Amino acid sequence: MAPGAVTRKRLASAARAALGGGRRLEAVERVAGGSKKGVYRLVMDDATTAIAYLWDDAENYWPAAEGDDDLTDPFSPGLGLDLFEAAHTRLTALGVRVPAIRLVDREGGAHGPADLAIVEDLRGESLEDLLARDRRAATPVMARLAASLAAMRAYRAPAYGKAAVVDAGGTSRGTSCEGVVLDRALRDLAEAASRDPRMAGARDRLEERLLGLAAAVRPRAEYAVVHGELGPDHVLVDADGNPVAIDIEGVMYFDVEWEHVFLRIRLHDDYRPLEVAGLDEDRLALYLLAQRLSLTAGPLRLLDGDFPDRAFMADIAEHNLRQALELVGA
Repeated sequence: MAPGAVTRKRLASAARAALGGGRRLEAVERVAGGSKKGVYRLVMDDATTAIAYLWDDAENYWPAAEGDDDLTDPFSPGLGLDLFEAAHTRLTALGVRVPAIRLVDREGGAHGPADLAIVEDLRGESLEDLLARDRRAATPVMARLAASLAAMRAYRAPAYGKAAVVDAGGTSRGTSCEGVVLDRALRDLAEAASRDPRMAGARDRLEERLLGLAAAVRPRAEYAVVHGELGPDHVLVDADGNPVAIDIEGVMYFDVEWEHVFLRIRLHDDYRPLEVAGLDEDRLALYLLAQRLSLTAGPLRLLDGDFPDRAFMADIAEHNLRQALELVGA
């Protein structure tokens, strides 16, 4: 999706305010990968660059669903500047590298009708690309990522939920992390079963498995900092070899096992440098099935809209559907 004339004009105005120095916007390049917000590289006439995040309905490929704007649901879409700034503040305080903020402009502000942020442009490759190109070169980056995860894991929040909600003194829905995950997993199962006959045929077994796994989880009231979708595509590598977390709006206080299940799913054998002792096996089992269901239902839902890379998203849904069925022997 190329930026329209109005969007380009808005970005030009914001870029001048953010980068100053009499610079003029030379080019706007859409950065691949964003599905909930527009991500654009801004190239100035002196070759200075920055990245613009634009949270506008026109930039969101996800079909609207009931509860999308309910921030008390830890898993509602991470949209908007408030979530971004709260996550940025928390991660920065913990020493986790995130792109530096150059400018923020809220809905109805000086630069247009929707939330906008301009941040540092990190022109290096993603961790995903680095691992594919040279695993040995990725070793120190993985070690630094493990240190960042340790700092996030060591933090203790007073409650679970989105960082923006909890840090403002709010309360999230539900009574426990595992309860919220179970509720979401049952919804994802119902949605996936309505879209695929294989899931429909295994629905009873999957539901029984979810309920059994949830019943085995013992109560806990310790909530760490969790990115939520910390795949290697959401980690950039800066010029000094430091991992930089991006797409941070979903940062929440939650069970650390949720993060590590996602990391295992995304990294496979490359996960080993990030392994930690003492994770709760019951939570890991519940969260693994829940994430497989989420990674089936979510991509299928996204394909209802006009997301451009349809084959890629369909492959994600198919892979995770098969993995979910394997967990119940279907």
